[in-house]
Formats: sequence, structure tokens, C-alpha cells
Amino acid sequence: MKKLLILLAALPLLAQAATERIIPLGGDVTEIAWALGAEQSLVARDSTSTWPAEVQKLPNVGYVRQLNAEGILSLRPTLVLASAQVQPSQVLTRLADNHVKVTTVPGGYTLAAIDEKVEVIAGALGKKAQGDALRKKLDAEIASLPKTALNKRVLFILSHGGMGSMVAGQQTAADGAIRAAGLINAMQGFDHYRALSQEGVIASAPDLVVVSADGVKSLGGEENLWKLPGLAQTPAGSNKQVQIIDDIALLGFSVRTPQALHALRDKAESTP
Repeated sequence: MKKLLILLAALPLLAQAATERIIPLGGDVTEIAWALGAEQSLVARDSTSTWPAEVQKLPNVGYVRQLNAEGILSLRPTLVLASAQVQPSQVLTRLADNHVKVTTVPGGYTLAAIDEKVEVIAGALGKKAQGDALRKKLDAEIASLPKTALNKRVLFILSHGGMGSMVAGQQTAADGAIRAAGLINAMQGFDHYRALSQEGVIASAPDLVVVSADGVKSLGGEENLWKLPGLAQTPAGSNKQVQIIDDIALLGFSVRTPQALHALRDKAESTP
């Protein structure tokens, strides 16, 4: 009888989970929701949500900074988990006005942001136990990162088709990741991104270049990376030292970030 009563009490929660229609907006948000076991309830994704590979089978509602409320509403979501990067911001207001529950997930470019994101998303999904377990796992991965700084200068290059290459200054996810790995951002003295210049690159004297796989593709291959202005005249260029990364894994400050930071640190430690 006791088991029957417990089952009956759980039925409303099971029914709610079965009928929930969730749209995560932001690659970091999607990865956390998936890691928490919400994959069966996801009905769409944004274009930055590409991991795990199975998520790419979901309808794509567009780029996270160029969203359209009507397209999202057409999928009849009951819950939208929105990255702090969602734009235009009126989209979330429109969704809430149409009786969609909206949870805004905080951003941030520090390791502490990962824990906060998991806590918020787990709370919105009603998965506190799973959230606590995931936070514990990620905390252990973060705790295993080297605590001592390494005197290696890292240059992050942002390159996409149709635009010139840019370099990351302070107040960027790239800067946060480089510092979290105990390394030095080669570009100092400015915030956000700046167009790559020959003089600036040479003066920054990076030991290691970091670029996304999509960035290498947009350049037409790794061999063209070293043809960017000034790069061949740097220690990284002389030694052909590059780390090609999955940008959401390293820069998303989500479930894959601790391991991506370990890989970045390992590469830097082996750099001449």
C-alpha cells in the first residue's frame, strides 16, 4: 500500500515532465539541460547549440542574438531557458506575455559562473538532485586544474567568414578562459575584440595561438592561419604553436569547459 501511495503521489510530476516542451537558447544552456537529463523534453534549439550531436536533429530557431518570438512560439514551448546573450531582449518579454515560462540563465566568464548556471537550470527543470550531482562533478574537475600560473602568452583569434580576423582583449570569454587556465592573455590594454593588426600581433609576442575549428575553416586551413598579419614574426608563429578548439566547449563556461581548460593548459605546458 505504501509503495502504491508513493507512486500515486509521483504521477502528477511524471505527467508534467512528459508534457513539458522546453527550448534552451544558448549552447551553454543546452549542454547543461542535456546533462541534467532533460533531452526528451527539448523541442528546439538555437544555432549555437550543436553539442551533443543529437541536439542538431531538433528544429533550429536561429542565432541566439537574432531571435524571433513568432518562430519560437510556433513550437508551443512551455519553458524557455534563455542565455543572458539572448537578443533582442523583447523576445523574452513577448514569450512571457504569451504564457511561456521564461528562465534567464546568468552569464559570466569565470569558473564560478558554471556552478551558478547549473543551479539555475536545475531549479527551472525541477531536477535539484541531478543538479547537485552535476555541480559536484564539475567542481571536482575545476579543483583539479593547476593552481600555479604559467608564464605563457596566449593569443585568441576570432575569425568568421565575411569578416576580418579579430583578437580578444579583456572582458571576453576568451580572456576568462585563458586566465582560468593560469595563462596570460597576450593582448592587454583594451576590452572586448579588436581588429587584428600586424603591429599589435608582433608586440603581443604570443607563445600559443588559440582559434576555433570554425575559424580555421573560414581561413581555408591551418596553413593560412600563419599568413595573418604579423603572426609569423611571433614565437607562436616561429614554432607553429596553435590550439584548435571547440569554441562552445572552451568559451561557453558550461559542462565541457573544465576539460577544455585542462587541454589548453596541457598544450601551453608543452609549448616551447
